[in-house]
Amino acid sequence: MADTQRYRQRMSQPGALIQRLRQTDPSTADWLLALAFVVAIEIEIPVGGRFASASLATQASALAATLPLAWRRRAPVVATTVVMVGVVAQFALKDDSLGTALVAGFVAVWSSARHSERPKARASLGIALAGFWTAAALPPTAGPIYVLGDALWATGITVGVWGLGRALRKRRLLTLTLAERAGRLERDQEERSRLAVADERSRIARELHDIVAHNVSTMVVQAGAGRRVVERDPSRAGEAFASIENAGRQALAEMRRLLGILRTDREGLALAPQPSLAHLGDLLDRVRETGLPVKLTVVGEPRPLPAGIDVSAYRIIQEGLTNTIKHAGRAHAEVVVRYGERDLGLEVLDDGRGSDGAANGGRGGNGLVGMRERVTLYGGSLETGSLREGGYAVRARLPVDPRAS
Repeated sequence: MADTQRYRQRMSQPGALIQRLRQTDPSTADWLLALAFVVAIEIEIPVGGRFASASLATQASALAATLPLAWRRRAPVVATTVVMVGVVAQFALKDDSLGTALVAGFVAVWSSARHSERPKARASLGIALAGFWTAAALPPTAGPIYVLGDALWATGITVGVWGLGRALRKRRLLTLTLAERAGRLERDQEERSRLAVADERSRIARELHDIVAHNVSTMVVQAGAGRRVVERDPSRAGEAFASIENAGRQALAEMRRLLGILRTDREGLALAPQPSLAHLGDLLDRVRETGLPVKLTVVGEPRPLPAGIDVSAYRIIQEGLTNTIKHAGRAHAEVVVRYGERDLGLEVLDDGRGSDGAANGGRGGNGLVGMRERVTLYGGSLETGSLREGGYAVRARLPVDPRAS
């Protein structure tokens, strides 16, 4: 009882019945429609007052004019042909159940136009027009003028119904095409984002590989030096061992990160030295050469940073300035580097309005993906977005372990 009440409540909601009908199998829906027309025409025959006309021929023509609607999608031309034969037979028998037969003929034409390719739709239209013209010309007639009037009336409605079906078909195909295109664009965007993340991780892995290799090389050199002087000069040996400890700690931390993101890379390892905040002045000079005024503000006392964080900080500033050059138009930029006790804060700010027509704050692409990957790698945070007074801001925070500095 409770299930019945819940079902009735669902069905009473607006659009619930229509939604369920749309989910019905098309062949089942066609059969239901055909049976509805059969019932309607069987009711119309006695209501028309022609009990005497309910002969075998009348029943056969009534079924021919309605039952083929069950095949209106699978065999539209055949269905239209049989329906029009039934309509013409109804006129020839002068039966009073013409209303339902005429509507069935229009439905057959509409269905063919709505669900068929152009050749079949045109064939169904021609068959329907020929059937209606034949029915209009059957005797007894009231004269050529009335025959022409009936033919034109049937032609106008048939062509209108056919045109409506074609228009709905085009709209449906357009909707499907747009939906498919949107889905394809969404998949392409996801693929591009995935590739951008993979490329950025490979780039980070190469950089960390070089850092680890450098630290290990330093450890080997310092170990050799400490071994040679440990007996003659213990203080120098202690300095060497402290350097080994520091380099080993950094190498171990970077190795953990490297193992987390390492991907197969066909390219050889870069031989150029890795960039760092020590090279920030050169980067800003190159940016100024592009025509973008940029100001550097350093807050706190600069100090050596772990190599991986140093490289990532440089790359984040580089990507932020690249976004400014691409999207901000005529603007001024400012880079802020904050040395905290346990973190490193980075800001890239501009006052641009977006010369490329994109809404300010809608910047995206591989640059932001790369920043996010680097910040996530070190357990930091990244904020990007429009400034209230205009412009755009990139703010990043990278945790720094003082013992690894």
